[in-house]
Amino acid sequence: MMHVDWKHLALALAILPFAVIFAAWIGFFNVGASSGHWKVTDWFLHFAMRSAVRTYALAVEVPSELPNYAVQTAAGHFPRGCAICHGAPGEPRSPAVLRMLPQPPDLAERVNSWSDAELFRIVKHGVRFTGMPAWPSQKRDDEVWAMVAFLRRLPALGAEAYRDLAYGPVGSLVDRPATFEQAVADCTRCHGADGRGRSTATPVIAGQKESYLLQSLAAYAADRRPSGVMGVVAKAVGRRYWQDLAAHFAALPPPQGRAGAATVLIEAGKKLATEGNPSRRIPACLVCHASRDRNPAFPSLIGQPGPYVEQQLRLFRDGQRGDSGYGRVMREVARPLSDNDIAALAAYFATADLRPTRPIASARDDEVYRSRGAGDR
Repeated sequence: MMHVDWKHLALALAILPFAVIFAAWIGFFNVGASSGHWKVTDWFLHFAMRSAVRTYALAVEVPSELPNYAVQTAAGHFPRGCAICHGAPGEPRSPAVLRMLPQPPDLAERVNSWSDAELFRIVKHGVRFTGMPAWPSQKRDDEVWAMVAFLRRLPALGAEAYRDLAYGPVGSLVDRPATFEQAVADCTRCHGADGRGRSTATPVIAGQKESYLLQSLAAYAADRRPSGVMGVVAKAVGRRYWQDLAAHFAALPPPQGRAGAATVLIEAGKKLATEGNPSRRIPACLVCHASRDRNPAFPSLIGQPGPYVEQQLRLFRDGQRGDSGYGRVMREVARPLSDNDIAALAAYFATADLRPTRPIASARDDEVYRSRGAGDR
């Protein structure tokens, strides 16, 4: 039976850290990527990565249903934020990327080996020592879940279906737009050529006030309004095109009304939007968001997609929504809103008549809103 000399073992363990540091100091370890990893090193690194993701994913609260309504928005971000390394259907990875160590995987082949919680963890926080960055905004879990929903669809997408989802019929992507036309084409990938949005997760920007659109772009670029999608786009497009882009989309005609059959939910939303609820300190939304003489910094909410409005109100209520000057007011307004209130308002705005009105509201509401302002979208 082998005898273990514990004194010698303890001495070896004490010396080992210094030996590793000495080996690193003399340059023993080859950090060149051309030779690749030893097989045991590659196995260990992947083992450690998968184990860490699995463990940290245990704390992720997975929604009962992925936000499939927002898949197009995530697809619009994918070419700029992901495909450059991971490739996409019909868009193979570059030879330079294939020489990276470790090599970024083809997501269409690997995505099904991860659970939803694990994908969320990877997309939101990235992976150290691999070149996989964290999501650009750590405050927008809704965007991360939208990307998870898109990744679930990716394996089944062909080149044509992917291009339609990510670019649309007229959209295109240039890393740094050199012309106004290229900047517009970048925007239309999600907002559409008509500015009405290509999914219910994307706001209608056609016909919005020019100053509001300009302030929003500035807020996104400065990270005052957190968004891993729009923050990246606003910075990539560049300040020199912001004014022209705002003017372009402001000049587009807004969509016609999306009238639907009156429901209890819509009627509840209409009452809250037009009259507010003074006992709960909820002012009438339409005083600032639909009147003809509203502050140009306040967006029109009439005709906005229900899921978009619902998500923004939740962000305001939870203190996660940034702003371009008036968000602090909307955070106060949204704080007393219940989930039912938010659902009702979203349903109402999605089906309301688009014609600007002078809403029915108390004189006190009008006075308060003129003095305090209202939030951006």
